[in-house]
Amino acid sequence: MILGYVCGKFRFFDNDQRQGLNKLVLNIALPAALFISIVKATRSMFAQDIVLTLISIFGVTGLFLLSYFLDKAMFHRTTQEAAVCALIAGSPTIGFLGFAVLDPIYGNSVTTNLVIGIVSIVVNAITIPIGLALINKGQAEVKAKANPDSIKKLQEHRAKDVKEGQYVISKEHLNHIDTNSDIPVTDAEAKALGEKGLKREIDLVEAELKDHAGTSKQKEADKNSMWTSIVNAVKQPVAAAPLIAVILVLLGLHIPASWAPSFDLIAKANSGVAVLAAGLALSTVKFSIDKEAIWNTFFRLFLTPAIIVAAAYLFGMGSDPAKISLLCMATALPPAFSGIIISSRYNIYVKEGASSVAISTVAFAVSCIFWIWFLPVLAHIL
Repeated sequence: MILGYVCGKFRFFDNDQRQGLNKLVLNIALPAALFISIVKATRSMFAQDIVLTLISIFGVTGLFLLSYFLDKAMFHRTTQEAAVCALIAGSPTIGFLGFAVLDPIYGNSVTTNLVIGIVSIVVNAITIPIGLALINKGQAEVKAKANPDSIKKLQEHRAKDVKEGQYVISKEHLNHIDTNSDIPVTDAEAKALGEKGLKREIDLVEAELKDHAGTSKQKEADKNSMWTSIVNAVKQPVAAAPLIAVILVLLGLHIPASWAPSFDLIAKANSGVAVLAAGLALSTVKFSIDKEAIWNTFFRLFLTPAIIVAAAYLFGMGSDPAKISLLCMATALPPAFSGIIISSRYNIYVKEGASSVAISTVAFAVSCIFWIWFLPVLAHIL
């Protein structure tokens, strides 16, 4: 990761090359690794690990939603911002660091690979579509604030001012534009806006109203946005490959043993390239330390795995502390890099998200050691 960070700082890779490495990991190497590892399992193994599977699914999804609601309550974030926060603080980067971290600690076993596969499916096929749906919901809420009467009032005032030869926008005009605005405007500032400022504000409101008024079809489409996102997510190799492997195992179908070396050869590229790509991603991030970034780091690295461990003991996994440790570490990984990609694409929560990812990735060196030390102690006590 340090090597990737240094390469990024010295511009050893350009943007296209960095994206190429990400595609190599997410679309080729990781899907191959997930597929060949899960397809080696049997239905009896799935039955034995049903509790682990359910905790993985409901735990990751539930904690994603918990991150969303806590961010709104604690930091008064909008729906869109809280959704991006949940995509970052509420989702582990299982794709980039899963195999790189878990294999050396727990071995390249079917159970290890199954956990990585399940969490990958949950993150890519459940939490990301939910996050995108929440972002769309937040954008719809912003559009809904537009007052249908505002355009008429603005046009009346503009016609009056033009007729009287006055080309300034007053504070009263601004009040018709956005009654929810918290930005104070002095008389001097209002005068400085001039006719261009008034026209710009009118155009903005017109655009908002036009966009909002003709959205009967869009509203119908928004209702299906989550399902569309889920379908699109499942089509991605990183979600489709483990899902197909699980279906094959449940059907009792096995691929020829001679195929395994080819898949393994592709899969071996995953860990090294993924961690290098993670370092490259960090090199492009400008971050600062604040209360919210610290909270997101705590939530991702300590609170999330603590809740998962508690649930595992509560639902009877105490007889197998190794699996509890594996499940804990899989959900204690740093934030998913997909959250930063979505943050940048929508230009929402960019600074806070970047800070959370950077701090969490560095702090993982400490939290990882803590959990490896603490979990055997906890198992001994319980």
